[in-house]
Amino acid sequence: MSKAVTLSHIAKIVGVSTVTVSKAMSDKSGVSEDMRNKIKEVASQLGYQMVTSSKKVRPEGTGNLGILIPAGFLDRVNSFYWNMYQFVVTSASERGYYCILEIVNQEEEASLTMPKMILDGKVDGVILIGQPSQEYSSFLWRNPHVPVVFMDFYEANQEYDCVISDGFYGMYLLTDYLIKCGHQKIAFVGTPMSTSSITDRYFGYRKALMEQEISFKQEWVIQDRSLSGSHRAYESIPLPDEMPTAFACSSDYTADVLINGLREAGYRVPEDISVVGFDNCEWDKVVKVPITSYDVHKDRMAELAVGNLVSKIKKEPYASGIQIVAGGLVKKKSVSEI
Repeated sequence: MSKAVTLSHIAKIVGVSTVTVSKAMSDKSGVSEDMRNKIKEVASQLGYQMVTSSKKVRPEGTGNLGILIPAGFLDRVNSFYWNMYQFVVTSASERGYYCILEIVNQEEEASLTMPKMILDGKVDGVILIGQPSQEYSSFLWRNPHVPVVFMDFYEANQEYDCVISDGFYGMYLLTDYLIKCGHQKIAFVGTPMSTSSITDRYFGYRKALMEQEISFKQEWVIQDRSLSGSHRAYESIPLPDEMPTAFACSSDYTADVLINGLREAGYRVPEDISVVGFDNCEWDKVVKVPITSYDVHKDRMAELAVGNLVSKIKKEPYASGIQIVAGGLVKKKSVSEI
């Protein structure tokens, strides 16, 4: 039974992240003593056994997986991609692999520079987290050195192996929730076509409006980042001349930036304006208004991405193409009924 028990199984039972379980089981800092004891007790009940370095079977090759992230997705405030990276590291460790992180800056992406960890033969495969230009994703996919898996985005090219969250249905659920709370004037904050995930979320928003025959206003589609250049979200969101009663935001970070702007303009959230986000990031626990969001199951995404990559490395069968991981609506305090 112990072979079937993973850190993510324990995390779901205790109600914490896989990273927290990993820290507790390894006696690392960042976990309270009570929580550490609770996690270890659950692990013992499930029959989980720590895999020590002496027990691990070293994979063939370097035993390393490369994690590649475009620089613009590692905004200091936005922890989503750092969280994703941690889940990937945990999942890789459970399979006996170490991870090497390399950041791709804008110049390297534009010049199609091969990552150093690939050129130096340091990794057996690469997971690219966060959408670069189509030219760069194609360049990386076709590299002759190591297999690749994309994470949190996809391209029209159906031969790519990708693991994504359900952005379309997630934003559909969020917008439908706003409608059920009585909102008819709903804006979307995000830049369609900037990434595949934001574009999917935009169309989920549109579908929810169409089903309820709510009129769509182009001026209520508010950009949160540029279509070109870096991938960073704006640090301020422009408010429309005619205000809606609710905003559906493409990420929790964007929602938090918007809430700060609304407050500066004299609006209260949720008393005057309701706001929903996306990702259910852990950092939103410290913002002034906990944001109603769609929980992206980052641990499951990481398990799929790492599992598929390891299978590709070993030339074993795996689930090719686009793998969509469903999440769930998380109601907090940023929405009120009208």
